Amino acid sequence: MWTCISHLSNMKQLHPIMFAGTGSDVGKSIVAAAFCRIFRQDGYHPAPFKAQNMALNSYATPEGLEIGRAQAVQAEAAGIPCHTDMNPLLLKPQSDHTSQVVLNGRPIGNRDAYGYWKKDNSELRREVCAAYDRLAQRYNPIVMEGAGSIAEINLKEHDLVNLPMARHAQADVILVGDIDRGGVFASVYGSIMLQTPEDRKLIKGIIVNKFRGDLHLFDEGRRLLEDICGVPVLGIIPYYKDIHIEEEDSVALGHKLKVKSEESGKVNVAVVMLQHISNYTDFDALEQDPRVHLFYTNNVEDIRQADIIILPGTKSTLHDLYELRRNGCAQAILRAHREGASVLGICGGYQMMGMEVLDPRHVEGDIEHLPGLGLLPTTTTMSGEKHTCQVNLVIKNEALRMEDDGAWLTGYEIHMGETCPIGDAEPSPLLQFSDGREDGYIVDGKCMGTYVHGILDNARFVDFLLQPFAEKLSQAGTAFDYAAFKEEQYDKLAGHVRQHVDMERIYQILTSHD
Repeated sequence: MWTCISHLSNMKQLHPIMFAGTGSDVGKSIVAAAFCRIFRQDGYHPAPFKAQNMALNSYATPEGLEIGRAQAVQAEAAGIPCHTDMNPLLLKPQSDHTSQVVLNGRPIGNRDAYGYWKKDNSELRREVCAAYDRLAQRYNPIVMEGAGSIAEINLKEHDLVNLPMARHAQADVILVGDIDRGGVFASVYGSIMLQTPEDRKLIKGIIVNKFRGDLHLFDEGRRLLEDICGVPVLGIIPYYKDIHIEEEDSVALGHKLKVKSEESGKVNVAVVMLQHISNYTDFDALEQDPRVHLFYTNNVEDIRQADIIILPGTKSTLHDLYELRRNGCAQAILRAHREGASVLGICGGYQMMGMEVLDPRHVEGDIEHLPGLGLLPTTTTMSGEKHTCQVNLVIKNEALRMEDDGAWLTGYEIHMGETCPIGDAEPSPLLQFSDGREDGYIVDGKCMGTYVHGILDNARFVDFLLQPFAEKLSQAGTAFDYAAFKEEQYDKLAGHVRQHVDMERIYQILTSHD
């Protein structure tokens, strides 16, 4: 059970607020996170909610259930534990046409896109509405997020997440448009005009996001947008580069591929860019560490330049392992390791590092067996049961045991499959959990794997990983406190948004009786 919130009666009740979009990647998730922090700063007890999310980045709740990473980030901004009621329905793409469906934190099977959208979804609608109702009894306000565009009228009958959800919640809808991609007038106007008269009344304001340049240049644009839409523009939020918030989908990941593959004076860390990469937020802490230069790549020459190579999680271990062999990355990883590079595997990447990966029940697809990279003496067998939980842990190394300072490391597991030593190989666990279980495998300080996501958010584990490169560390700075950094970023984001939106008018909207 989650912690009860007992202070709601002391604050004025606000309507739920939904940030809906003119399209995908317009900034809804980040804006919602900003308002979670703003409302918290202003003395309220907000909680995020997105009825249906599609993302490969997910997170384990304290109860060991799975939700989209964006709602976990928004809950963190709100200063509360995440819960499945914040994202009751999660779709995790497995191919261009199929997704795993996770309902209330548990997988209920795979669905093809056509069948999912054409099937009667009344039961799913009841589930997501019930999740919202439970959440609304405990928190105020509920900061809701839409999905994609609200103007996909061909999908309106089956829509669980946008204006039908706003109607259920009686939420005030703020439409977010992205001016950076162009066409903001057409996208905002079209998104509003394509709604039914009933739904159009729910849209109480417009936020223009990602503006570049002098804000005064859009004064006339603001007036014109209000005139043609009949809805007030509540803010013009400038584009920023100096605020770092974890993002949920692969659109953001594409920007990370453009960085240099090597930087002198720092430890160069290559994250292998898998076709079905998941939970790449595992590397956000390393990306901000002043001692590290992190880059994503599937270029064999880039891999050879790395000091540390990380094989990340994947939604399709066997397919991505096959691709690593086909595109030459597997050979490049092995050669780099022979020449002194460290290799760390996380989740699916850990599975790939072993001697073999087996899928006799066709959990992932048609491939039943593939040889692994052979870096660890382990074998992995895929299973249909997904393992999800949050964990406290220590590195299985006497010099770094929890008893030294009483501080557990933290992380979470989300995986299908079991990994164990192969043949007569001796166990050599990398980590030990607080419940006594052991995880992962370590050959030495330069070759190891684990199922634990979020392990790199822990400064002590990062120090352990970087230890073989001490000669570079002396030039590159000190250890990095990621938890403090994230809190600072949420406050910076809230300040940025608060400066550029009309908060007084938003509070008027959220307390009006019309």
